[in-house]
Amino acid sequence: MDLRTKISAALKQAMRDKDADRLSTLRLINAAIKDKDIDARAAGQDDGVGEAEVLAILGKMVKQRNESAKTYEEGGRLDLAERELGEIKVIEEFLPQKLGADASAKAVDDAIAEVGAESIRDMGKVMGVLKSKYTGQMDFGAVGPMVKERLCAAAH
Repeated sequence: MDLRTKISAALKQAMRDKDADRLSTLRLINAAIKDKDIDARAAGQDDGVGEAEVLAILGKMVKQRNESAKTYEEGGRLDLAERELGEIKVIEEFLPQKLGADASAKAVDDAIAEVGAESIRDMGKVMGVLKSKYTGQMDFGAVGPMVKERLCAAAH
């Protein structure tokens, strides 16, 4: 079952369960996907965005909510921070399991080997491979320095 189908099924179930908070978050997810579909159709992709793009949308939504929750906590609005964290839990149900540190390190090494990266100039290629294979499974902000470190070490 693809991601869109899972989200639709969860939306219908939330309606049946009268779970307003979950329903609201699922509707936000659907709206974000539909926005990207409209952009894709305007660019000539008649079937909308693919699975990888949907994962990227979900990852971005989690990141936005983490930032909002942090801001709310700093501002003393714990009720709003709590709501953001609740939305994150719903969104993360549709994301693949996060890779652990060892698996991330192996993925980085594999990607470096795959593109034949030899210096820091190849970092974009390595990150491109990682993003195509592991969207939603790793934090690219944390993986970037790891890639940079390995490429710098390889150059010396």
